[in-house]
Amino acid sequence: MRPAVILLSFNSEDTLSATLSPVRQISNEVFVVDSYSKDKTVELARSFGATVVQHPFEHYGVQRNWAIDNLPIKSAWQLHLDADEAMDDKLVAAIQALPDEPEHSGYFLARYVRFLGRVLRHGGMNPTWHLRLFRTGVGRCEDRKYDQHYLLKSGSSGQLPGVLVDDIRMPLTEWTARHNRWADAEVAEMEAEETSDRLQPDARGNPAQRKRFLRERYNQLPLFIRPFCLFAYRYFFRLGFLDGTEGFIFWVLQTFWFRFLVDAKIWEKRHAAQTPIETADKPAP
Repeated sequence: MRPAVILLSFNSEDTLSATLSPVRQISNEVFVVDSYSKDKTVELARSFGATVVQHPFEHYGVQRNWAIDNLPIKSAWQLHLDADEAMDDKLVAAIQALPDEPEHSGYFLARYVRFLGRVLRHGGMNPTWHLRLFRTGVGRCEDRKYDQHYLLKSGSSGQLPGVLVDDIRMPLTEWTARHNRWADAEVAEMEAEETSDRLQPDARGNPAQRKRFLRERYNQLPLFIRPFCLFAYRYFFRLGFLDGTEGFIFWVLQTFWFRFLVDAKIWEKRHAAQTPIETADKPAP
């Protein structure tokens, strides 16, 4: 199999080389969809032989589907990555070993997070599984503002050995700023309550469906209580503390601070909607 590879990038010069180096072993059809980077991302991508296409960024779901709909993809298969996701040798070998007509229409890949220089391996979300390799014409991304997954229109899915490593190199100032925006996106998505073209939660389904099932159960817990519960579950029960200081920072920020911020924004909207606007009586002239 020689899939087309589609990468999304923005100011990604620090991680792009590590992502593109293994990509060259499995594909000669590589597209980088860039959101007008200000650094050397575009030049670096072209030095690896990638075709660079510029497109403004709205959110990941829109960007991924734009790439599916508009890129001149020739291959019968597509592999979708972010510019900070690097494949290990085992995953490269697994993709190389796939025949032109494999058993499934799509494949889930295991993804680990490298945070502050350390690959996190505990907490119950390392790895997470993402559908990233699928037959052209059968895969599409959810049109969600946050936490998007790819969906298969038809056919079955499997899992491949090996891993992707999501190498988060941005400073904490930028990381928290992005999560502040993603908290707004999460609140907007929850308020919209859209169900069409969405991943259906299923406790017995594929890895993404099981994750969405658990997320829905989490959303049914009381505001402000659930971030404490999630942190305790990930950090203590699922042994997140074994990831050292880097893990402590990640689990506090990702499973407590971020989720608490989402709840605070939900409360803020509800409180504003329930509080009448007070106007002071003006004295007569």
